[in-house]
Amino acid sequence: MRFLKLNASAKELVDSISRKLVSRSLNELLGFRNIVTSSRAVVLPRFGGPGVLEIRDNVNVPDLKPNEVLVRARAVSVNPLDTRMRAGYGRSLFEPLLPIILGRDISGEVAAIGGSVRELGVGQEVFGALHPTAARGTYTDYAILPEEAVAPKPASMSHGDASAIPFAALTAWRALKCTARITPGQRVLVVGGGGAVGFSAIQLSVASACHVSATCGRESIDRVLAAGAEQAIDYTTENFELAVKGHFDAVLDTIGAPETERMGINVLKRGGHYMTLQGEAASLSDRYGLAIGLPMATALLLKKQTQYRFSHGIEYSWTYMRSDSEGLQEIRRLSELGKLKVPVEKTFPITQVKEAHEAKDKRLIHGKVVLEFE
Repeated sequence: MRFLKLNASAKELVDSISRKLVSRSLNELLGFRNIVTSSRAVVLPRFGGPGVLEIRDNVNVPDLKPNEVLVRARAVSVNPLDTRMRAGYGRSLFEPLLPIILGRDISGEVAAIGGSVRELGVGQEVFGALHPTAARGTYTDYAILPEEAVAPKPASMSHGDASAIPFAALTAWRALKCTARITPGQRVLVVGGGGAVGFSAIQLSVASACHVSATCGRESIDRVLAAGAEQAIDYTTENFELAVKGHFDAVLDTIGAPETERMGINVLKRGGHYMTLQGEAASLSDRYGLAIGLPMATALLLKKQTQYRFSHGIEYSWTYMRSDSEGLQEIRRLSELGKLKVPVEKTFPITQVKEAHEAKDKRLIHGKVVLEFE
């Protein structure tokens, strides 16, 4: 009898198929219900400072829908959206849903899958991110995500490093690849290249063979250049309009101040794309309510799009993260190759979530913060 020795790729395929078969058998046996019915979670019962966050031990875990995945969290990252939501940003949407669970990013293992999930299996290490409007976030031992929001974790990365990537990188991906549709040889300007979204945008643009310039603080200059940017402009000491060279096909503005918008618009080529993370839909809805605020925001966006199209010949848009299975798979591939990484500055245990939020609020930590689960 001859024995065939499986190579690494074949073994990985066999293991993957086995996991999926076992997962489906379990789901059929259990009627697609979760094995876990409650779990520990960081809950936001009301808006306010870090002190309002509560760790509760018996938070209900809903049954999975057919397209959903239950993930045992090993690490989650703290995004600016988390601290802003805690303080009341998006209250027009989230206040009726309180208490909610914060958190967008996650890295962990699949604990259960819905009946229509085909590409993932129980026990598989995954990473992913939820949409900004999700009310049941990832600051919990067991998080629920749609299948398209999850992908196999980069094998070379720890859970902590992997959890820092998806939300920021998918935000940049949506702007650059879905809106601007950048192509090799184009020029891209990233305003705020030192933050997680900006730094991800630099790396995605470089991986697309674009020529990249970025603004950032002095402490980020070396890192931005090492990521492949051809020019790094220190916004604290340099005059942007004198320092920037030429015109660009796409500008991603992660700051979104009136001054950065004006500068970004003015350095675009005709036909170029200006994209800002600081759209006004949420702020106007919080101020006037959803019924009035959303139509106001739509009217304002349309006004700006029309104005800039006629005055500068460019496309103007508010951009935000949304789940993108193809984008997440490419982000995973680039991460595996060492071409995409979001550096983690400090890690806290999930039990110190208040301290982590306080450190971000007080700007004691400028880089990425990750919460780890024991």
